[in-house]
Amino acid sequence: MGLKSKVLIIGGTGYLGKRLVKASLEQGHETYVLRRPEIGVDIEKIQMLLSFKKQGAHLVIGSFNDHRSLVEAVKQVDVVICAISGVHIRSHQILLQLKLVDAIKEAGNIKRFFPSEFGTDPARMADALEPGRVTFDDKMVVRKAIEGAGIPFTYVSANCFAGYMVGGLCQPGHILPSTDSVVFLGDGNKKSIFVDEDDIATYTIRMIDDPRTCNKTVYIRPSQNILSQREVVQIWEKLIGKQLEKTYLSEQDFLNIMKGQAYVEQVGLTHYYHVYYQGCLASFDIGEDEEEASTLYPDIKYTKVEDYLTQYL
Repeated sequence: MGLKSKVLIIGGTGYLGKRLVKASLEQGHETYVLRRPEIGVDIEKIQMLLSFKKQGAHLVIGSFNDHRSLVEAVKQVDVVICAISGVHIRSHQILLQLKLVDAIKEAGNIKRFFPSEFGTDPARMADALEPGRVTFDDKMVVRKAIEGAGIPFTYVSANCFAGYMVGGLCQPGHILPSTDSVVFLGDGNKKSIFVDEDDIATYTIRMIDDPRTCNKTVYIRPSQNILSQREVVQIWEKLIGKQLEKTYLSEQDFLNIMKGQAYVEQVGLTHYYHVYYQGCLASFDIGEDEEEASTLYPDIKYTKVEDYLTQYL
């Protein structure tokens, strides 16, 4: 087996980023984490970075406000993974990633770039509703820049993060499962795909040195986690030994509620709409030029929804 690639993780103190750092170290990669001066006196992030250092990671100083520092950071590694927060402010994430693309292009040494995606495949969301489509449009702008620069890439579509969706039984605004009641979005029967965040990181790091994933979109679709909201609720009911009181929110009522929310909330609710009313995540077959992670790496024992829900008992 050849040498493992050196990996730079940007956004390493974030929700997914910290898991990517852990997975990279566990899989034996020389791991670098960007330390941005902008974190200032955020003690929790500083302590997390120091904990990475204790585990063997290298901390590299770099700022999106300092192009040269980004170039120098990128030159130290073979692979860059961006996991900066997917905030719903158009001028923020898209500009940061475009700056990173410029740095990678100038450095000229990167053999794989993983941009900050990890959710719904934006290439399949051209007809998404406003204002939520802004996040998909932004990601496509970044993709165009990557491909225009000739940078080898992998786009990871990890579907629904279990912590946000499974814990709340797929209900917006909930991250803990109720033992009393649940609101079904529509009839609750549209299929979705749920993936434990640690598993997302494990699969992503495995892709780094795999030629099968180069210049492709890789979907994380564990077969036993392709479930409807109703099926998730049924699993929970079996675990707690009781039936929940069920109500139903029609498509039109959901859209009416969404329109009355602030912009940021509308963006998030638009995603719920496409997932749970339209079934956008599981309504297509993976193409010949795309890959599926659990098929590529059958040795990875992913967390099933039932096992994930047991932590809430």
